[in-house]
Amino acid sequence: MALILIAPGLRADYESDEPVDFTLQQLHGDEVSVSDFRQKWVVLNYWATWCAPCRKEIPDLSSLHEARDDIVVLGLAFEDTEMETFDEFLEEYQPSYPILLVDVYAPPEPFGAPKALPTTIILGLEGYPVKTFMGPVTREAIESFIDSM
Repeated sequence: MALILIAPGLRADYESDEPVDFTLQQLHGDEVSVSDFRQKWVVLNYWATWCAPCRKEIPDLSSLHEARDDIVVLGLAFEDTEMETFDEFLEEYQPSYPILLVDVYAPPEPFGAPKALPTTIILGLEGYPVKTFMGPVTREAIESFIDSM
């Protein structure tokens, strides 16, 4: 499966007529459901260990996750690789937010496979997708969008 990295800020529509809910296994942890975070802004960030722009986002996403009680970041690892690869990567990059494992052959609905990596989808307080960033995103861009709502 080849994913193309595209210019920052281009928008893809990941729409849903219902609040988004899916459950994924946390890396070395329990299952996490998106609906567990209702009444918070949920930042879903699709990434992979081989993706340079994905790596660059981690510090910004970590600081966002730590700084704001009204926002939760969930890293969606979209990669079919060994656990050791994830462990080595995360030892170096150390995100502060939960990392959830996505089955690349059966990605969560309603989004399916991302059209590019990284892709970041923001869910509003009731769980509806309200914004998508294809390509790299910054903490500033996410906060600017959320604070304007």
